Amino acid sequence: MPPITLIPGDGIGPEVTHAVVRILAATGFTPEWETFSAGAEAVKEHGTTLPQALLDSVTRNKVALKGPITTPIGKGFTSVNVGLRKALDLYANLRPVWNLPSVPSRFSGVDLVIVRENTEDLYAGLEHVVVPGVVESLKIITAAASERIATFAFEYARRHKRKTVTAIHKANIMKLGDGLFLESCRKISTGYPDVTFNDRIVDAACMHLVMHPEKLDVLLLPNLYGDIVSDLCAGLVGGLGVVPAANLGEGGVGVFEAVHGTAPDIAGQDKANPTALLLSAVLMLQHLHEDDKAGRIMSALKVVMASGHVTPDLGGPATTTSFTDAVVKAIEQG
Repeated sequence: MPPITLIPGDGIGPEVTHAVVRILAATGFTPEWETFSAGAEAVKEHGTTLPQALLDSVTRNKVALKGPITTPIGKGFTSVNVGLRKALDLYANLRPVWNLPSVPSRFSGVDLVIVRENTEDLYAGLEHVVVPGVVESLKIITAAASERIATFAFEYARRHKRKTVTAIHKANIMKLGDGLFLESCRKISTGYPDVTFNDRIVDAACMHLVMHPEKLDVLLLPNLYGDIVSDLCAGLVGGLGVVPAANLGEGGVGVFEAVHGTAPDIAGQDKANPTALLLSAVLMLQHLHEDDKAGRIMSALKVVMASGHVTPDLGGPATTTSFTDAVVKAIEQG
């Protein structure tokens, strides 16, 4: 079994990471974990938020599991998440969203996949002060990146027998930038006659998502809209604590992460919910063709969630430890 890079993260990150490693081990998945800090902790230890040794480890191992890392708002260091994606060219952000048993939500039967371009758009971070009080931020859209993410979305849809890919844009206003993204998606769609293609303006798409999410399938978005809409979709099924995420690049490179916050107010109190990172680890197992282990974890998780033994954020009495114990027991009992 090849080694895997492990980035526990900040706040509750180490707790949920420890829980997920325990659950993975219960299935017999026990790789050598190469553990690294990132963000504020890495600055203390190495003088940088993204140590070169960490990047070298992911490049060598091709797979990483990552807990949440703090990103300061308006000041401080830049996003470690964005830095990882840029450094490793993790161009595709994959966010499946579906309902889990006993998780309170406004909708049932939600089954969406959000595919977000991960490398450009406003997240290119090209900003400057024009004059005091005026800032210009550049939105970068290229045909190459747009066609690459569209190809990823259509390949995913075909492989997983999804029926429809919907491109989300604002090409009615940003006719050049978003127009290029939409044109690129249309071009790629012609190579996939077995998958229906359509498009929606981003504001209309958001309205439809909060009214009839069951009418949408695979959503294909540029970076900024993808960031916003993927969190909106998480809210349809109970929040960021119950959805997974993967950042994927060429050659099988993938960083699988929890996208919720670091929750420093409950760090160290055995209250954190490891579900999001656990579901991300399930995506990792599927990426590694460990489908049997992924299936065993999903079956066990559904049993535990259906029992109501969940953490306080989901209205239950469980601690991080007791929830993890319950999932491990369910795996062992088969």
